[in-house]
Amino acid sequence: MRAAGLSAAAGVLAACGSDETPATTSSSAATTAGSSAGTSTSASAETSMSSATSEGTASATGSATGGAGPSVAPGTYGTIALQLSWIKNIEFAGEFFADSKGYYTQAGFEKVDLVSGPVDSADALVFANSVDIGLSAPDATARLVSEQGAPLKIIGSTFQKNPFCILSLEEGKPIRTPEDLKGKKIGIQTGTNQSIFAGFLSANGIDASELEQVAVGFEPTPLTAGEVDGFMAYLTNEPFIVKADGKTPVTLSFADNGLPLTAETFTVTEETITSKRDMLKAFLWAEIKGWNDAVADPAGSAKLAVETYGSDLGLDIPGQTEQAEAQNTLVVSDETKTNGLFTISDTLMGQIGEALVAVGITDVTTDQLFDLSLLEEVYAEYPDLIVG
Repeated sequence: MRAAGLSAAAGVLAACGSDETPATTSSSAATTAGSSAGTSTSASAETSMSSATSEGTASATGSATGGAGPSVAPGTYGTIALQLSWIKNIEFAGEFFADSKGYYTQAGFEKVDLVSGPVDSADALVFANSVDIGLSAPDATARLVSEQGAPLKIIGSTFQKNPFCILSLEEGKPIRTPEDLKGKKIGIQTGTNQSIFAGFLSANGIDASELEQVAVGFEPTPLTAGEVDGFMAYLTNEPFIVKADGKTPVTLSFADNGLPLTAETFTVTEETITSKRDMLKAFLWAEIKGWNDAVADPAGSAKLAVETYGSDLGLDIPGQTEQAEAQNTLVVSDETKTNGLFTISDTLMGQIGEALVAVGITDVTTDQLFDLSLLEEVYAEYPDLIVG
């Protein structure tokens, strides 16, 4: 699960924009490879299947970025799998809009399969060709590149500021600074989160032996039950949960304390960039459309999460709306207002590079890790996607 800034979220952003749809080309990207589970499947020219999953109803209506515009041939890019980093809550509001409003269909997909998490490593699944695209974080991707030589690239970042934090309680042993971690019992989820937390400790000069780490799940129950003093969380999720339980949350932000990484990054293989470039650009077009809608409509985002995509999760609309508003402050920045969602400023890219070194990854540069050229091409071709 995730957690979100407890300060008031930024106001709902008004939007205007694009009425265009990515054009079909004769590139090799127009075909997909293989039909193995979790990977892309080819589609015949006659295919007209909707991209809406059984969870959502596609309606090719206009978005916050303007009219629907002309559609490319349905099924041009077949079916692809997008590995989500967590359960289908508000965190993936942009994907929910892209699916339910038919943007994936307009972009030329039969279907974009939103594969629910959590998973130990979305990057590993991309590397193994089990999914086409994974939502991850720069340090997690870089570590797999460094340790296993994985030919992975990040092609965009949903969150401009990573939401990771250590959540504690005012009623317990509040953790406000990195130094406060010493001597505490901290609950960390296994897998990628362990790597990220290790990096956070390293960035702050804290040895792992100076605190106790215990394995926990993604529910903050161990914290509220007093079994741990701190709990690794997302600023857009768990603080709201413990607050709703009558507790007073205290958060220690990773981004504000030595680990200014982005999050919910789109990870793909270099081979996919080479052989299916147009497919990835079409995917980014649909994602931008969806996230522009999500930013502009927190209440609508919550409705999709609660009533459709996460209908079996026991979510509530007031809570998801509050989290969506907080999440917007992580998705939107001065950079994205100028250059569009998912882009990364030179300053932030430099900070990411420094953070990678801080977490012990010294053999992977940001130039090696990121390829934002596809995103640049999408915005050059469809400038109305930039809504400010």
